[in-house]
Amino acid sequence: MAQETPLNILVLNWQDITNPLAGGAEVHLHEVFERIAARGHRVTLFCHHFPGAAREEMRNGIRIIRHGGRFLFNFHVPLWYWKRFRKENYDVVVDDVNKIPFFTPLFVREPVQGVTHHLFGKSIFLETVYPLALYVYLMERLIKPVYRKVHFIIGSPSTHREYLDWGFPAEQVTVVNYCVNTSVYYPEPTNSYDPWRIGYFGRLKKYKSVDQLLRAMKTLEHAYPELRLDIIGDGDDKPRLEALTAELGLNNRVTFHGFIAEEAKAPLLQRMRFVVNTSSKEGWGLTVVEANACGIPVVAANVPGLQDSVVDGRTGLLYEYGNIDDMIAKMKQFLDSSEVRNEFRERALAWAAEFDWERAADQTLELMRGTMRKHRHRLSDHR
Repeated sequence: MAQETPLNILVLNWQDITNPLAGGAEVHLHEVFERIAARGHRVTLFCHHFPGAAREEMRNGIRIIRHGGRFLFNFHVPLWYWKRFRKENYDVVVDDVNKIPFFTPLFVREPVQGVTHHLFGKSIFLETVYPLALYVYLMERLIKPVYRKVHFIIGSPSTHREYLDWGFPAEQVTVVNYCVNTSVYYPEPTNSYDPWRIGYFGRLKKYKSVDQLLRAMKTLEHAYPELRLDIIGDGDDKPRLEALTAELGLNNRVTFHGFIAEEAKAPLLQRMRFVVNTSSKEGWGLTVVEANACGIPVVAANVPGLQDSVVDGRTGLLYEYGNIDDMIAKMKQFLDSSEVRNEFRERALAWAAEFDWERAADQTLELMRGTMRKHRHRLSDHR
């Protein structure tokens, strides 16, 4: 079998994996394109700069170029494309459409491969102030007319359904599931966990609704006086959550760990009785499957994305979003019975084993090559 020609790939995303505000979207891109680079392909990631970061560096085979700030990076993308990237002979441009699109079909000459982890829709109004939220909401509305000829790799069946509801043809949207790195996330062999420690893993954004978990902790404090909550992650909602923790008198029960590198998360996860995901919406819920890979069941809101990553009643328990009493009832099922928790543990491990980043890299490469072929056909049709 003839060896395929190596590709020169440009990836555009707001952030990279080392950014303290990185989330599931950044983990997905890093895991997939690290593996693609390891197969001999050249991968360049262009993202915004953050304090303390190098302007350019190689990380696990990916050339990372950082420029511009967090809020205006979308304006830097077309400028840098015309100034530099159009001269570097890329075979395909991967456009990660996240909140405010880059609108690459309007200025990129190469074939564009879209990637979407999740659409915010009206949930953006839970995250930020109204003028900015309205701006993001309206920018998302432009995805269909601007990207109407672009094929998208979608992170979950929930987001896939949203694209179909928008009127995208089924052949233009393909689900490539988020996966889990089992060399990083794996169960503690002796299953020796702290029975009174639970966790939240993820960014601290208003739409993630971590305040609801804090209020649940307050309700549970008398029935479960030894219960402790570890909050792992960072974000602009952290000051509000810390203030609420103090207001509820939970400072001795809740620990904010801030941003933690990927390799340091597993030892923390392995200690948990279970983890909770309170988000109003997710692209997939990567942290859920990472917890499952450590043998940890989850309690999660019954919302798009989490409906896909949690097998209700088998790998975790779903509750009605916003219903704190329902969340507490589901938490109590794990708190009141080690046997129930251990039954979920075995099913969680089996579920997480189904998601393999190598397979995701295979699918992504195949879809990018398909995008390149269609682009060549369109060019030949116009000659």
